[in-house]
Formats: sequence, structure tokens, C-alpha cells
Amino acid sequence: MKSMKIFEYLSVKLKLSQISLPVSFGIIDIVQILLIAIFVYYLMVWVKSTRAYMLLKGVLLVILFLILASVFHMDTILWICKQLSVVAITGVIVIFQPELRRVLEQLGEKKMLSTLIPFDTGKTVDDRISDRTIGELIHAVYAMGEVKTGALIVVEQNIVLKEYEKTGIAIDSAISSQLLINIFEHNTPLHDGAVIVRNDRIVAATCYLPLSDNLDLNKSLGTRHRAGVGISEVSDALTIIVSEETGKVSYTMGGKIYTGVTPGVLREELNKLKAKSGSKEENSKFKIWKGRGRHEEKTN
Repeated sequence: MKSMKIFEYLSVKLKLSQISLPVSFGIIDIVQILLIAIFVYYLMVWVKSTRAYMLLKGVLLVILFLILASVFHMDTILWICKQLSVVAITGVIVIFQPELRRVLEQLGEKKMLSTLIPFDTGKTVDDRISDRTIGELIHAVYAMGEVKTGALIVVEQNIVLKEYEKTGIAIDSAISSQLLINIFEHNTPLHDGAVIVRNDRIVAATCYLPLSDNLDLNKSLGTRHRAGVGISEVSDALTIIVSEETGKVSYTMGGKIYTGVTPGVLREELNKLKAKSGSKEENSKFKIWKGRGRHEEKTN
């Protein structure tokens, strides 16, 4: 028994002695570590702000299943997965194609360097939807509902909707109920399509949204409602819809539609978005940037 312990001790010591540490640690090594850290960070940010986050969780579940299959020696399952590995890699590329294309487009933009080095002290960003914005949205949609003016307003959250913003006309304006009512007025150039709201501003109008393929949706719902459900299936946005036929106000979120909601219910949902963005701002690790603290005091 004692000899076995001595043997184990010697074997562990032998393995440790085989571990070699780098002889020198220079500036190039520090630069490599920083570049890898920046790459991993922005990869995580990209995954978190796109549909890839949900798809990645599914991929991780598959990997966990394969690990369990390997532990329990499920040779048949492992053989099948090995044969399908090439097809699986191709499938992942096809699934992530829109996100990968968007990343390559962002790499070609001129403002890419400023996003990689976000230490611009002259810029201030409002990270939350304000009470004034909520009030203007509610006043606008229910005013349009009274006269049966159709409307489609997308309130962006964590997943950035640049892809759909580019399909419309850029506005970049402060939110007001009068402006929203005027945009969706019949026979005006901007009334057809969706308005995208980011933070406290209208960023674009007449935007095209993906239609939902959900067969369980009520057949009485028109294209505007299906577009609202469609954008909620591919993002975490809250979309407000005003029916042109009935004047009822609905909202979609997480692939679900809630029809005929009252102003109180809609205000409650919008306040939840405000609470989420507020907690996100408090938990941010980049508050130490110069000028950020002063801006937060003003916004609070």
C-alpha cells in the first residue's frame, strides 16, 4: 500500500516536471493576450446582441449531450455524430449566415475603430427609455386607435435592429405623439411600414419587418400584426400595433401577441423595459469612463 502511494507521488511529480514555462515574457506576448481578450469580449457581445445567443445555447446543449455520450461509451451515437460532423459544420454556417454577414459588414464600416476603442469623452448616451417617451407612445397609439389609423411601432431592446432599420428611411428624431400620428396618417409618404424606436428617439420609418410563419395565429390578423409577431420572433423587441380595421391596440413580444390591451397594461410593459435598461446601466462595468458618471447624474 505504501509503495503504491510512493509510485503515485513519483508519477505526479514526473508530470509536473514535464510542464515547461516560457523562458521570456515580452511585449509581443502582452499584445497577443490583449488582442485575444478583445476578440473574445466582442465575440460575446455580438452573440448576446443577436439571435446567435439562442442558437448558441442549443449548440451547447448538443455538445453537452455528446460529452455524456462519450462518458457512458455510447459508441453508436458517437459514430453517427462523427459521420455527420461535416454536415453539422455546414449547417451551423448556414444558420448563422445573417449574423456572420452583418459582422463582416460592420468590419467594413468606417466607425469600427471607434466601437473597438470606446473611450470617447465627448459623447454621452442615454441608455434608457424615459417616462416622457412612454407617455408619448401611449398617447399616440390610442389617439390613432380612436380614428382607426393603422400603426406599427417597434421598441428596440438588447438586439440591435440595424438590419431592418436600413430597409426604411432614417429619421433620428425625438419622440412625440404628434410626429408619430403624422407619420402614420393615411396617404403620407411614411405611413406604410414600421417605425423603429431606439432609446428615446425614432431612428427610422417605413421599415420592412419579417412576417411570422406561425400557423396558430388568428386568421383575422392582417399583415401588420403578422409583421409585429415576426419581428418579436427574431428579436427581443416590443412591438405596438394599432389595427386599421378595429382601432384596437395590441403588442407583441417573444413571439406572442396580446390583442386589445388597455393603456394601463401597455404602460406596465413599457415600464418593464425601462426597468431592464435601468438595471443594465447600473450593472455596467464601464462606468469608470470619463464623463459617464456625470451623464448618469443628469439622466437620473
